[in-house]
Amino acid sequence: MYSLEELKQSKGVALYGRARSLIPGGTQLLSKRPEMFAPGVWPSYYSRAKGCRVWDLDGREFIDMSIMAVGACILGYADDEVDDAVVQALRNGVNSSLNCPEEVALAEALIELHPWFDMVRYARSGGEAMGVAVRIARAHTRRDVVMFSGYHGWNDWYLAANLADSAGLDGQLMPGLLPNGVPRGLLGTAIAFDANSIDSLRDKIRGKENKIAAIVIEPARGEDAPAGYLKALQELATEIGAVLVFDEITSGFRMCGGGIHRNYAVHPDMAVFAKSMANGYAMSVVMGTEKVMQSAQTTFISSTNWTDRIGPVAALATLRKYQRLGVEKHLIATGNQVKQIWRSAAEAHGLKINVTGLPSLAAFAFKSSDAMALNTRFTIELLRRGFLGFRQFKPSLAHQPADLSQYQTAVDEVFALIAADPAARIDTPLAHSGFQRLTKE
Repeated sequence: MYSLEELKQSKGVALYGRARSLIPGGTQLLSKRPEMFAPGVWPSYYSRAKGCRVWDLDGREFIDMSIMAVGACILGYADDEVDDAVVQALRNGVNSSLNCPEEVALAEALIELHPWFDMVRYARSGGEAMGVAVRIARAHTRRDVVMFSGYHGWNDWYLAANLADSAGLDGQLMPGLLPNGVPRGLLGTAIAFDANSIDSLRDKIRGKENKIAAIVIEPARGEDAPAGYLKALQELATEIGAVLVFDEITSGFRMCGGGIHRNYAVHPDMAVFAKSMANGYAMSVVMGTEKVMQSAQTTFISSTNWTDRIGPVAALATLRKYQRLGVEKHLIATGNQVKQIWRSAAEAHGLKINVTGLPSLAAFAFKSSDAMALNTRFTIELLRRGFLGFRQFKPSLAHQPADLSQYQTAVDEVFALIAADPAARIDTPLAHSGFQRLTKE
């Protein structure tokens, strides 16, 4: 057991204090801000990571039962097979005046998984790949308006939804995102509709059907898509001449090899992948039909760093191992086990929780008006027991039965503590529930 005081006095906590005066917001990714977990206690930085274990700057070891690099490391941290392929690529040169052949091999492998697509374009992050997809859709249709539901990144095309209504993204992303820096000329070009509601979409597009360039959705994120919904979207997009884009940045490779839309047998015009496809290495792809994708040649989409060798090599190695071992079966089984651990421990100690999510994107929430305090306490008590723990869990191939057994014991202990005195407070700030602006102090 680690004491609360030694966690609060860790090198990582101190370094994050310095970072906040040097980096706006403290980190490059909102989802990795310590304020999202346990302010003043979360270790913040790692010295190394392997499998499902992370070591902080003080050398303390934690089993990661939280977000696993925000879902990027689907095989586990520092997977030998992937890293060996990357090391060999490094020694052969990361970049040159010629193109790497692996980008062709990767395209063929991805299209074999998704034979309804014909062509690909690569990027290196999910947000920029979504920007590419929207640009291609607009170029193809010669229209401007994008209808969307779900979370799709930081780009202007998306945040433009908040130009007319500062709360436009509240139901899609998180409250409080101001569109400062987004040109006012984009007003009306991004319109949100309710997830899983074809009626909401039809209502929002009425009278402007011939202005819609694309319909962009996450086909499934928290739960499975309702029966018939994706097919109805596909039919509506065809009816109005819009490009249907599935954002599979989060859902891709978590419930099956490739996009989760394979499980629904509904084929969009384009799909976007990132995160899990290269086990933590920077890589993303836009896939689509030839008819739509060729429109990329009518605009300008280009970047030096999209031609590096590391991303395609890592993605190919990840895909080979994933397919050979049937990794999705392990992810689903592990996620279901963790969901049952939460349910059983809560029932045993009389706690009310709501367990949600696909098994590979599992989550729970305390049914309490004091939920954020309970979340913070849960995270801190798990840290003390040697776990990076959170109300979300993204399983990886590296999570093994022994890890789950230790986690089950820890969750049972922590839920017992919370049930015994749910009003107890730990002398630390509460975790944030979403985006909040940070000062330097």
